[in-house]
Amino acid sequence: MCHPELMSFSDDETRPLADRLRPTSIATFVGQHHLLGTEAPLARLVADGRIHSMILWGPPGSGKTTLAKLLADGSNMRWISMSAVLSGVRDVRDAVQAAVAARQLGEGTVLFVDEVHRFNKAQQDAFLPHVEKGTVTFIGATTENPSFEVNAALLSRARVYALKPLTTEDLKQVLDRAVAFLGVVATEQAEAVLIELADGDARRLLNLLEIVAQLADGAIDEKLVADAAGHRMRRFDKGGDIFYEQISALHKAVRGSAVDAALYWCCRMLDGGCEPLYIVRRLVRMASEDVGNADPRALQIALAAWDTYERLGSPEGELAIAQALLYLASVPKSNAAYKAFGAAMEHVRNTPSYPVPMHLRNAPTALMKNMGYGKDYRYAHDEEDAFAAGEVYFPTELQGQVDAYYVPTERGLEAKIKARLERLNALNTRANPRSTKDVE
Repeated sequence: MCHPELMSFSDDETRPLADRLRPTSIATFVGQHHLLGTEAPLARLVADGRIHSMILWGPPGSGKTTLAKLLADGSNMRWISMSAVLSGVRDVRDAVQAAVAARQLGEGTVLFVDEVHRFNKAQQDAFLPHVEKGTVTFIGATTENPSFEVNAALLSRARVYALKPLTTEDLKQVLDRAVAFLGVVATEQAEAVLIELADGDARRLLNLLEIVAQLADGAIDEKLVADAAGHRMRRFDKGGDIFYEQISALHKAVRGSAVDAALYWCCRMLDGGCEPLYIVRRLVRMASEDVGNADPRALQIALAAWDTYERLGSPEGELAIAQALLYLASVPKSNAAYKAFGAAMEHVRNTPSYPVPMHLRNAPTALMKNMGYGKDYRYAHDEEDAFAAGEVYFPTELQGQVDAYYVPTERGLEAKIKARLERLNALNTRANPRSTKDVE
């Protein structure tokens, strides 16, 4: 992307507009000021005319491929490009052989791998030794978090640079250049809509402008842009980084009782194409993890929303999801049940499989009864307040040794649960001091 006064482009109309307007120098590149501004990391590399192995991580349309090519050109190195979607180990080997031949002639080679996260471990390992030896300088481009998608060995040999979505000002520069190149006129309102629809993606901006320009009969106005755009879709990659970032924001907003923010992230995900059933499944999880016994109705309401959506589908059923979301975000919160379950599971995994005490065993046959199964068991409903004070329900080896797993909070219904458990614990203590840790 470059400024109108610095335009250098191809007039091959068979190529997409975004490709025809690709910048030819770092000076004409728009955006990523944190990497290319004065004294920024990549700016120093450009100034010195050198390059090292790197991974460019950023959203679509942020300039990853263009930036990689410009860095390679600025370092006077050969350029070999491949896509992880279309290439395999054999293609990597062919590229390495070409790099070896170039090296014998005194030329360095940049091996650029687009969507490197789509390469599996074996494919990534294929070029790892050649990166280590310096046969190729590796540049990978990815929209996914390299920490999860790129081998640790490769990550240790390549520096990661994070690119950002283009700002409104950046996109305005790109649009000015494109409008001048196409020789069309666009109203301010039309340009504002184009930039909004681009959502930080320069490629999306140029592709949409190209469609609008083909439909235009004179000036491009806001209505023409809206007609050409159809239903706009926000940045949302099912299963990708943006997906997990947004569901994380939704979960944390609910946990933080930020009602409006929770609804915002829910709508962002629905608007971006997220499957509503995924959201409602997460709400059921939140109802247990973050609301718990502070308001047990939360779980019932989340399940009801799930059932409602399955009966109505979209868009009618989405309202039930929103209703449940708002309830979960509004009510008192407790993670005591979540913590109790984790503590109990951890304890069970780290202790022997102790036998069930005889008094807790069922005795459905005479033989088992004669062997002592169920002997001296106290039926709670026959006791005062339906509570057998002092009765022990843990294995014999753990009696009096277990710290409380469940520690209720003072919030919502759980405050009443806590008060009851404290009263029962006091009764246990008076009846049997060994059981003081059984209920806290």
